[in-house]
Amino acid sequence: MKILVTGSNGQLGSELRGLAENSEYVFRFTDVDLLDICDEQAVMKAVGEFLPDVIVNCAAFTAVDAAEDQPELCDRLNRLAPGYLAKAASRYHAGLVHISTDYVFEGTAHVPYKEEDEAAPVTVYGRTKLEGEKLVQTYCPDAVILRTAWLYSPYGKNFVKTMLRLGREKAQLGVVFDQIGSPTYAHDLAAVILQIIGKGLIPGIYHFTDEGVCSWYDFTRMIHQLDSITTCKVLPLHTEEYPVKATRPHYSVLDKTKLKTVYQVEIPYWVDSLKDCLRRLKELEKENN
Repeated sequence: MKILVTGSNGQLGSELRGLAENSEYVFRFTDVDLLDICDEQAVMKAVGEFLPDVIVNCAAFTAVDAAEDQPELCDRLNRLAPGYLAKAASRYHAGLVHISTDYVFEGTAHVPYKEEDEAAPVTVYGRTKLEGEKLVQTYCPDAVILRTAWLYSPYGKNFVKTMLRLGREKAQLGVVFDQIGSPTYAHDLAAVILQIIGKGLIPGIYHFTDEGVCSWYDFTRMIHQLDSITTCKVLPLHTEEYPVKATRPHYSVLDKTKLKTVYQVEIPYWVDSLKDCLRRLKELEKENN
């Protein structure tokens, strides 16, 4: 089994690299320096030469505020590029796993979003990701699309690492309490992707986050508690007290029943996964000191 991974220097790609070390699969990890997925001819050439059994697309423009100012770049990465990968997958008879987002929904619900619920994105990021989903399904109907949310890991920039840094630097910190969702440890998502590949791709859209629900305020409090940060007071803020360019979903909990039913996967509780991430971060800090 040969697997081509795009966006492999990001959080999810980095976790897949780690899991690949103990896998029987043959991986080719690419990022923009090795493969520009916005170049259709380059995508066709790379897929045609490697002939993967499965392509895993981890690449995306994920800076939701910057997307409002760079809609063309966001569109190329989130809409056009997945379409090119889907065309290549179809031409060379490869499976495709494409990662999408909770931002395809409006974020005003009060019960978890199911895969078939109406998508109504309100940001450039959300709209381009939804259009990317549509192109993937058009050109590669056998693809698996995995929507996720609140991704974090020991790698790159993410909420957990930012809150750890601010908690150590500041005496007081304000975090919104009226935006609700489910954190996702990139390691858990990477493991589920490999389980899906191992069991065989069953086409469709699926939702994946870790189990449980919290606000960004709750998430921050737990990060600080588990890391024994006691010198920073965390204050709850309303969304309107923390203005940003891109509208954040007030409620973006994803219903994972379909994924659990079809693939029989067990999903960890978000606090348990956060503990593991913090443990790994401490190990990395020791290695770097």
